[in-house]
Amino acid sequence: MATSSNYWEDLRKQARQLENELDLKLVSFSKLCTSYSGSSKDQNKRDSRSDSLGSSQDNMLVAMTTELEQLLAKLTAVNDKMAEYTNTPGASSHNAALMHTLQRHRDILQDYTHEFHKTKSNFSSLREREDLLGSVHRDIESYKSSSGVNNRRTELFLKEHEHLRNSDSLIDNAISIAMATKENITFQRGMLKSIQTRVTTLANRFPAINSLIQKIDLRKRRDSLILGVVIGVCTVLLLLYTFH
Repeated sequence: MATSSNYWEDLRKQARQLENELDLKLVSFSKLCTSYSGSSKDQNKRDSRSDSLGSSQDNMLVAMTTELEQLLAKLTAVNDKMAEYTNTPGASSHNAALMHTLQRHRDILQDYTHEFHKTKSNFSSLREREDLLGSVHRDIESYKSSSGVNNRRTELFLKEHEHLRNSDSLIDNAISIAMATKENITFQRGMLKSIQTRVTTLANRFPAINSLIQKIDLRKRRDSLILGVVIGVCTVLLLLYTFH
């Protein structure tokens, strides 16, 4: 019985020792993950020394992860041995107290396992995000460096586009002026026809002024011809100025 009791106490001692080690290691592991995430935010500003520091942190994280997994495996094995002991015939008289102690150690193991996996998962997610952001930043820098060669060409294209837009605007204005001039001439033409009709009627009544009406009609045709030539020349000059 004494031997069995000593065996149980040895198992409890091993469990407490492993639990204490796990508690300290988990705190250090959490701090290391936090410091790593803080330094990764400035990864775009690192020099060769900071890159070496990041590599050292990676090695420490790998080593600490392996050590924590080993400690958890050892504590799991100790808990299994304690569970086996509670089922031995010699421990039946103290079974309730032993089961209570075993359950407490199992709860501690479960808490440590959960905390380890949670910290590890959070760190992995953070590292993936930082790697993605770093990749995007590198792509942007690469694009900027490659697009610098094409800046001059892009600037020329933009200037040419602006020139075409200005030309379109000038053409629209010229068309608007021409349409307004056409409407005005049409209106004046209608008025002149009305006046001519009245004058013709008067001329038929008074043959003496027929010759005067003919002279006025010839002058009107000459003025119309001159006005048409002037408008045509101005339109051609405006188009030549616009496209040059």
